[in-house]
Amino acid sequence: MSFSTLGLSPALLRAVREQGYHAPTPIQSAAIPAVLGGGDVLGLAQTGSGKTAAYALPLLQRVLAARDGGPRRLRALLLLPTRELAEQVGEVLREFARALPEPLKIAIAYGGVSINPQLMGLRGGVDIMVATPGRLLDLVDHNALRLDMAQTLVLDEADRLLALGFAEELQRVLDLLPAQRQNLFFSATFAPAVQALADALLREPQRIAIEAVPAELPDIVQRAIQVDTAARTPLLRHLIATEAWPRLLVFVATKYAAEHVSDKLWKTGIKAAALHGELSQGTRRQVLAALKAHEIQVLVATDVAARGLDIPELPAVLNYELPRSPADYTHRIGRTGRAGASGVALSFITVDTEAHFRLIEKRQGQRVAREQIAGFEPGEVASEAQAVGGIKGKRKSKKDKLREAAAQSAS
Repeated sequence: MSFSTLGLSPALLRAVREQGYHAPTPIQSAAIPAVLGGGDVLGLAQTGSGKTAAYALPLLQRVLAARDGGPRRLRALLLLPTRELAEQVGEVLREFARALPEPLKIAIAYGGVSINPQLMGLRGGVDIMVATPGRLLDLVDHNALRLDMAQTLVLDEADRLLALGFAEELQRVLDLLPAQRQNLFFSATFAPAVQALADALLREPQRIAIEAVPAELPDIVQRAIQVDTAARTPLLRHLIATEAWPRLLVFVATKYAAEHVSDKLWKTGIKAAALHGELSQGTRRQVLAALKAHEIQVLVATDVAARGLDIPELPAVLNYELPRSPADYTHRIGRTGRAGASGVALSFITVDTEAHFRLIEKRQGQRVAREQIAGFEPGEVASEAQAVGGIKGKRKSKKDKLREAAAQSAS
């Protein structure tokens, strides 16, 4: 199948060729005609499958067709969970839109930066708005934008929107939109809460679920390395030295860990930087630009980098700390092995995290062999009972202590 069979205009077909797209991916083949048809769409496909182009191309075509020569007004609203993803999706839309016979005004807005340039950018109206929920509502409150004429709503990574606590903001946005509109949900995973939201908002949607088959899965080798908690940073330094990765993305759980680990690496001569949600957008851009330019070798990040972050030719990802959910694990390791390249995803497994990694393995239907690195062998590994949650740790809980006290009193 080719893009020319999907109903796209000649201008967008030219844009596709100029962007180096040779043939549509499965999600693009199914979603583009569905979106062009004007109905609601629920799209589910693994990360790196081409979801953004799957809705961006038909969305541009529909917005252009709706232009009537009058003042610009909002035709399509795209809500994204993070600044990085909003910026990435907005740039994809702008790149494709350059080939259109009539220019479309595409605005991108997110928090963490001054709102004034974004307010100025909305003067004269806008055709397509790409935004995070909080900043979008700020723009509405400043009377810079009205949502009551939007014809299409796109929720990308809707599960992440809810996980990051945007449920209240999302509901406020939905209340401002017209009742009659096209709704597009696209994500790599659909948590139960997101499915419930989709059930409530979508009207007879066309459900597109692209199952990953082995031939289409990213070429990512997964490794699980057993290590003591205190030895993780020395082991990380050892792996950086022995594996000689030109670039490495390390995931941690907190802002403190991101800064602590990156500082430890820097003090030993490894060029590293931290990336987390409390950094300004300008600082984030500088850090990512430094990584892409090989000015730093290691980026230590929280899950702010798990989605919407595209680092070309990233050979490896390492979970210094495991993510809280299997879905986040999938998005983390999906930063490598992109665009047909191969990659490796490593995870540090301590005695306390073995059970959680077992859950991740179960959800992804794959068992990863445990390995140990010479000189960094752990002093303790989880027993089978501990690994499945059958035995608690050495420290007794308050409940255990109360039970023991009650038993002693009874005796």
